[in-house]
Amino acid sequence: MKTTKAIYWTGTVLTSLWFGTSGVCELIKNPLVWDITLQLGYPPHFIYLLGVAKLAGVVVLLIPNRLLRLKEWVFAGVFFDIIFAFFSKLSVLGFAATIDAIIAFTMVTVTYIMFRKLYAAPRTVAVTN
Repeated sequence: MKTTKAIYWTGTVLTSLWFGTSGVCELIKNPLVWDITLQLGYPPHFIYLLGVAKLAGVVVLLIPNRLLRLKEWVFAGVFFDIIFAFFSKLSVLGFAATIDAIIAFTMVTVTYIMFRKLYAAPRTVAVTN
Protein backbone atom coordinates (compact mmCIF):
# COMPACT_ATOMS: atom_id res chain seq x y z
CA MET A 1 0.00 0.00 0.00
CA LYS A 2 2.89 2.38 0.72
CA THR A 3 4.35 1.79 -2.72
CA THR A 4 0.98 2.35 -4.36
CA LYS A 5 0.54 5.64 -2.47
CA ALA A 6 4.06 6.76 -3.33
CA ILE A 7 3.56 6.02 -7.03
CA TYR A 8 0.13 7.67 -7.01
CA TRP A 9 1.29 10.88 -5.33
CA THR A 10 4.45 11.10 -7.42
CA GLY A 11 2.36 10.72 -10.56
CA THR A 12 -0.24 13.17 -9.29
CA VAL A 13 2.38 15.81 -8.54
CA LEU A 14 4.11 15.30 -11.90
CA THR A 15 0.77 15.40 -13.74
CA SER A 16 -0.20 18.54 -11.83
CA LEU A 17 3.10 20.21 -12.66
CA TRP A 18 2.81 19.24 -16.32
CA PHE A 19 -0.80 20.31 -16.80
CA GLY A 20 -0.58 23.25 -14.40
CA THR A 21 2.37 24.67 -16.32
CA SER A 22 0.57 24.05 -19.59
CA GLY A 23 -2.58 25.74 -18.28
CA VAL A 24 -0.68 28.81 -17.09
CA CYS A 25 1.18 29.03 -20.41
CA GLU A 26 -2.15 28.93 -22.25
CA LEU A 27 -3.60 31.69 -20.09
CA ILE A 28 -0.60 34.02 -20.38
CA LYS A 29 -0.21 33.37 -24.12
CA ASN A 30 3.26 31.89 -23.80
CA PRO A 31 4.50 31.91 -27.41
CA LEU A 32 5.81 28.36 -27.34
CA VAL A 33 2.51 26.82 -26.24
CA TRP A 34 0.20 29.40 -27.83
CA ASP A 35 1.80 29.32 -31.30
CA ILE A 36 1.90 25.52 -31.49
CA THR A 37 -1.74 25.27 -30.41
CA LEU A 38 -2.77 27.83 -33.04
CA GLN A 39 -0.69 25.96 -35.62
CA LEU A 40 -2.65 22.81 -34.76
CA GLY A 41 -5.81 24.68 -35.74
CA TYR A 42 -7.39 25.40 -32.36
CA PRO A 43 -9.11 28.80 -31.98
CA PRO A 44 -7.86 31.30 -29.36
CA HIS A 45 -11.02 31.13 -27.22
CA PHE A 46 -10.56 27.35 -26.92
CA ILE A 47 -6.97 27.75 -25.74
CA TYR A 48 -8.11 29.98 -22.85
CA LEU A 49 -10.84 27.51 -21.86
CA LEU A 50 -8.32 24.68 -21.96
CA GLY A 51 -6.00 26.62 -19.64
CA VAL A 52 -8.77 27.26 -17.11
CA ALA A 53 -9.92 23.61 -17.25
CA LYS A 54 -6.36 22.35 -16.69
CA LEU A 55 -5.83 24.58 -13.65
CA ALA A 56 -9.20 23.58 -12.16
CA GLY A 57 -8.31 19.92 -12.71
CA VAL A 58 -4.96 20.37 -10.99
CA VAL A 59 -6.68 21.81 -7.92
CA VAL A 60 -9.02 18.80 -7.76
CA LEU A 61 -6.19 16.29 -8.20
CA LEU A 62 -4.15 17.81 -5.38
CA ILE A 63 -6.92 17.64 -2.75
CA PRO A 64 -6.19 14.42 -0.85
CA ASN A 65 -8.95 11.85 -0.17
CA ARG A 66 -11.76 14.10 -1.40
CA LEU A 67 -13.78 14.67 -4.57
CA LEU A 68 -13.06 11.16 -5.83
CA ARG A 69 -15.81 11.14 -8.45
CA LEU A 70 -14.67 14.53 -9.70
CA LYS A 71 -11.10 13.19 -9.87
CA GLU A 72 -12.40 10.47 -12.20
CA TRP A 73 -13.71 13.24 -14.46
CA VAL A 74 -10.38 15.07 -14.25
CA PHE A 75 -8.52 11.93 -15.28
CA ALA A 76 -10.94 11.52 -18.20
CA GLY A 77 -10.36 15.13 -19.24
CA VAL A 78 -6.60 14.70 -19.02
CA PHE A 79 -6.77 11.58 -21.17
CA PHE A 80 -8.91 13.39 -23.76
CA ASP A 81 -6.44 16.29 -23.79
CA ILE A 82 -3.50 13.94 -24.31
CA ILE A 83 -5.22 11.91 -27.02
CA PHE A 84 -6.35 15.03 -28.92
CA ALA A 85 -2.88 16.54 -28.61
CA PHE A 86 -1.32 13.33 -29.90
CA PHE A 87 -3.50 13.09 -33.00
CA SER A 88 -3.40 16.83 -33.70
CA LYS A 89 0.39 16.86 -33.53
CA LEU A 90 0.66 13.66 -35.52
CA SER A 91 -1.47 15.01 -38.38
CA VAL A 92 0.04 18.52 -38.48
CA LEU A 93 3.58 18.29 -37.13
CA GLY A 94 4.54 14.64 -37.56
CA PHE A 95 5.39 11.78 -35.23
CA ALA A 96 8.43 13.39 -33.58
CA ALA A 97 6.16 16.10 -32.10
CA THR A 98 4.04 13.47 -30.30
CA ILE A 99 6.73 12.25 -27.89
CA ASP A 100 5.49 14.51 -25.08
CA ALA A 101 1.96 13.14 -25.48
CA ILE A 102 3.23 9.56 -25.36
CA ILE A 103 5.19 10.29 -22.16
CA ALA A 104 2.19 12.09 -20.61
CA PHE A 105 -0.15 9.23 -21.55
CA THR A 106 2.14 6.68 -19.93
CA MET A 107 2.58 8.76 -16.76
CA VAL A 108 -1.13 9.49 -16.35
CA THR A 109 -2.08 5.87 -17.07
CA VAL A 110 0.18 4.60 -14.27
CA THR A 111 -1.13 7.33 -11.95
CA TYR A 112 -4.74 6.43 -12.73
CA ILE A 113 -4.10 2.72 -12.13
CA MET A 114 -2.68 3.59 -8.70
CA PHE A 115 -5.69 5.86 -8.04
CA ARG A 116 -8.04 2.94 -8.75
CA LYS A 117 -6.01 0.67 -6.44
CA LEU A 118 -6.18 3.21 -3.62
CA TYR A 119 -9.81 4.17 -4.11
CA ALA A 120 -11.48 1.05 -5.43
CA ALA A 121 -15.14 1.62 -6.17
CA PRO A 122 -17.34 -0.10 -3.61
CA ARG A 123 -19.27 -3.02 -4.99
CA THR A 124 -23.01 -2.61 -4.76
CA VAL A 125 -25.48 -5.41 -4.68
CA ALA A 126 -28.73 -4.98 -6.57
CA VAL A 127 -31.78 -5.55 -4.43
CA THR A 128 -34.69 -7.19 -6.19
CA ASN A 129 -38.23 -7.29 -4.97
